[in-house]
Amino acid sequence: MTTTMPISETFLSIQGEGKLTGVPSFFIRVSGCNLRCSWCDTPYASWAPEQTARSIDSLLDEVRASGAAHVVLTGGEPLIFSQSVELNQRLREAGLHVTIETAGTVAPDIVCDLMSISPKLANSTPRNDPRDPSGQWTERHEQRRLNFDALRTLLRAGLDCQLKFVVCTPDDLTEIERVVNQIAGVAPGDVLLMPEGVKPKTPGQTQWIVDACIQRNWRYCPRVHIDVFGNRRGT
Repeated sequence: MTTTMPISETFLSIQGEGKLTGVPSFFIRVSGCNLRCSWCDTPYASWAPEQTARSIDSLLDEVRASGAAHVVLTGGEPLIFSQSVELNQRLREAGLHVTIETAGTVAPDIVCDLMSISPKLANSTPRNDPRDPSGQWTERHEQRRLNFDALRTLLRAGLDCQLKFVVCTPDDLTEIERVVNQIAGVAPGDVLLMPEGVKPKTPGQTQWIVDACIQRNWRYCPRVHIDVFGNRRGT
């Protein structure tokens, strides 16, 4: 039987975030997520998932046709789907570099080239969100957003790794330090701070983030695709 999985979109672009910023990459966005971030910039893969059932074979064919050497498996949350394990394995067997972008709430048996984990801070919880009038997702999200056992497992599952935190205000720094300390053993250079938002930031808006990174030997993580393309799908 042919293995299929729910896919929101696929596209060739440059990696806009993290250690591989600027690298031409083929993106496979899985549709579906076990969280509901208040500021989610891909609601079509979470809050209101749009999807097409795609076979793993067809995805591999599309990646090969693109000519990209780097593939990014993103979402949504790719690791809630067992098919992602097979897709990742077949991509790597084809000699491709695979980055997995995940919130780090679940940890299947998987090995990739770059495990890009974005632990969700309290700023992500959708409190009083009109998309969640019953408050059901507020409770679920808050319960699920940090799974320290999964985070530790995933950090060992990547040949390289990064912890990428979306930050809104200086108050987030205390929670980030707590999370990093509780995980334990994370190199400062693997901790990245990325400003929240879908528009380019001015220096005045980001200086406090830069200062925090300098003080702690963390990395500042711009969102280059926003600067280059704006907030558009397929980029």
